[in-house]
Amino acid sequence: MAYTTIKKPSVYFNNKLWTGNGNSSHAQTGVGFQPDLVWLKARSESEYHFLFDAIRGATKGISSDLTAAEATYAEGLKSFDSDGFTIGTSNGMNRSGTTYASWNWKANGAGSANTDGSINSIATSANTTSGFSIVKYTGTASNATVGHGLGAVPKMIIVKNLISSGSGAENWYVYHASLGNNKDLLLNLTNDASNTVTTWNNTTPTSSVFSIGSGDGVNKSSEANIAYCFAEKTGYSKFGSYVGNGNADGSFIYTGFKPAFVIVKCSSTSADWQLADNKRTTSGGNVIDKEVRPNLSNAETGGTDGRYIDFISNGFKLRQDFGNWNASGATYIYMAFAEAPLVGTNGVTAKAR
Repeated sequence: MAYTTIKKPSVYFNNKLWTGNGNSSHAQTGVGFQPDLVWLKARSESEYHFLFDAIRGATKGISSDLTAAEATYAEGLKSFDSDGFTIGTSNGMNRSGTTYASWNWKANGAGSANTDGSINSIATSANTTSGFSIVKYTGTASNATVGHGLGAVPKMIIVKNLISSGSGAENWYVYHASLGNNKDLLLNLTNDASNTVTTWNNTTPTSSVFSIGSGDGVNKSSEANIAYCFAEKTGYSKFGSYVGNGNADGSFIYTGFKPAFVIVKCSSTSADWQLADNKRTTSGGNVIDKEVRPNLSNAETGGTDGRYIDFISNGFKLRQDFGNWNASGATYIYMAFAEAPLVGTNGVTAKAR
């Protein structure tokens, strides 16, 4: 059996759990690298999601469940460290006794300008090995292209306007290859995939640029945007779609690796986004029975509700008829990152727990 391209996924993506202590300098170590994107969420209480990245800098947060502009959280994520990050006293990240989770990706530090597109990026931080880049650019309100730096075609792009606030605040726009270039999803809402020309300009990304239309959510004149771009890498990441069967013996989705992290969204009807990972389980095994919802501030759910999905050696299998995961005949898109490839560094096939 052939070796996979990325044999050690934890060098580029890792989950981290902790319990808050309320201190002003609470270091989270054990991530395994200095992260360039940290997405964190309180588990045991209702709190907003927070995303911090190396281009915008520590303390600069945006929330996937809000349309709000970027805000400064002086006691939020205070630094990106060599083996994790440090958080302050913010209740959303470090309330004493509250449990938290983070999902961490490695790009390429603070980045540099990219001139591949018709809009020159303010900064692009690209990891061509893992297929992940962070791009900050300023909108023009005219159809345009933006360089992503990946050297491969992105399968998923998430864009947020950083400036607009109040009544003009903008949604989070999601491109997914399974939907094509004339549809988008909104990360902060439950909407199904909608037809649009003003988001992606009916143009599929290339190995150097992604296209944007004139829509305010991705290209408002003179306003800054952040884009998280993901290309697919064998043994590490997978972006695809499946059809639910509405039964506890649900569909199996092949990824070619044992997942560490999966996000799912029903694209054919209104439904919450779902986020599951391999560290938030009741049993500690491959039965994943806890989830949070990227579009909601709600606390983690699951445990007593039973299983949602199984993370197995070469993909994930649905284990409920719950509509957000597995309604009969409904179509879903997903993004998945690996805990271990099907074949690891020693040539041994990965196994479910």
